[in-house]
Amino acid sequence: MENGRNSLKRTLTLAPLVLFGLAYMTPMISFGIYGVLAEATSGLVPTAYLVALIAMLFTAYSYGKMVKAYPVSGSAYTYTRKSIHPNLGFLVGWAVLLDYLFLPMVIWLIGSVYLQAAFPTVPVWIWVLSFIVITTLINLIGIRTTSRVNFLMMVFQFLVILLFIIFSTVSLMSGEGMETLFSASAFIHGDMSFSLVLAGASVACYSFLGFDAVTTLSEETIDPKKTIPRAIFLVALIGGGIFVITSYFIYLVYPDFTKFQNIDSAGFEIAALVGGNLFSAIFLAGMITAQFASGLSAQASAARLLFAMGRDNVLPKKIFGFIHPRFSTPVLNLLTIAIIALLALKMDIATSTSFINFGAFVTFIFVNLSVIGHYYFKKGLRSGKHAFSYLVLPLIGAVFDAWLLINLDKHALILGGAWALIGFIYLLFLTKLFREAPPEMAIDDVDAAS
Repeated sequence: MENGRNSLKRTLTLAPLVLFGLAYMTPMISFGIYGVLAEATSGLVPTAYLVALIAMLFTAYSYGKMVKAYPVSGSAYTYTRKSIHPNLGFLVGWAVLLDYLFLPMVIWLIGSVYLQAAFPTVPVWIWVLSFIVITTLINLIGIRTTSRVNFLMMVFQFLVILLFIIFSTVSLMSGEGMETLFSASAFIHGDMSFSLVLAGASVACYSFLGFDAVTTLSEETIDPKKTIPRAIFLVALIGGGIFVITSYFIYLVYPDFTKFQNIDSAGFEIAALVGGNLFSAIFLAGMITAQFASGLSAQASAARLLFAMGRDNVLPKKIFGFIHPRFSTPVLNLLTIAIIALLALKMDIATSTSFINFGAFVTFIFVNLSVIGHYYFKKGLRSGKHAFSYLVLPLIGAVFDAWLLINLDKHALILGGAWALIGFIYLLFLTKLFREAPPEMAIDDVDAAS
């Protein structure tokens, strides 16, 4: 479980950092949740992605500022703990834990829904259990995906997206769908409701999860204070551009979202429409490989976080700090993640992605607020230019994220609120009613090794 951070060499430049961030985001995820977004926004998915992109760019800006302040550490937990207050930092770390624990469930659920669409005679619960069992067994014996494999999978995803755009263009020029390559109705039409767009944008932000992953490579980056902020911004911008473009073409070829047989697997129907059986098979392969690789990494990262917290007595050490003597893996933690993932049997994509986004929005809000706390208040940088950079811009980002947070699915807000309450009660216990400092979470070490 050693991360080897003391031996890391600074070799990374801007381009490989951006590629790493894009691979972490899983470019094809916009297909995976398109149907859910279409239903939530009455078809205005590109607009929802534009709103989400704007919010993420403000947050990316704030991440960049905090990387300059703390070029070694790379989490909202650390930023909040050092810039605002340790107790508040612990609660942000608790929100980060929410994403770690439940992200594998969402990933496997999306993959299972698409497999069920391709093989309708096989119940979705079989695919869910298959994902859970296979991925858990692989992680139990210690086999981890490498950055090279992830890079190849990212290239494959880009090829699938490119093929989709080509097939869509041919289909549109042949008189299918909207019969044109240019239509403003994809972004705005007479029945447009901004409240629906906001609700969709709050779900669309799921596609952006991981855009900040490049912060974990600070110690391997040449001139990280300059390069990392640029990489974060470019990953959010390029990734958001991909999501807007793909959702735009999907709308053009399939403008009536009410005709989807299954909104959870709408992408598969669209792939079959524009490219026939061969492309739908390629598309399915792209989706499943992407979800499998993401799930493998997400489960391993979550289990390692639980181990780090168990090792440091933030969680019971006998359970969460246990390492299998033969496989040298946190077996109980991996099984815990697998058990949590069984919730996928009772949840749909819309609710599960919103639940994940609850934790993400909380962390994004506090990344923005950390800029204000660190630069505007602690460093006292309050001149006209500094006030704009360290107060106005991050405050806009925080408001955007809070706006999207309150527009989440009501079930996600209830579940997320319950999770936050549990974290607060646990913090009271750990700090003996705030009489002691909260224990430090090893979130940064986990991120760096993931």
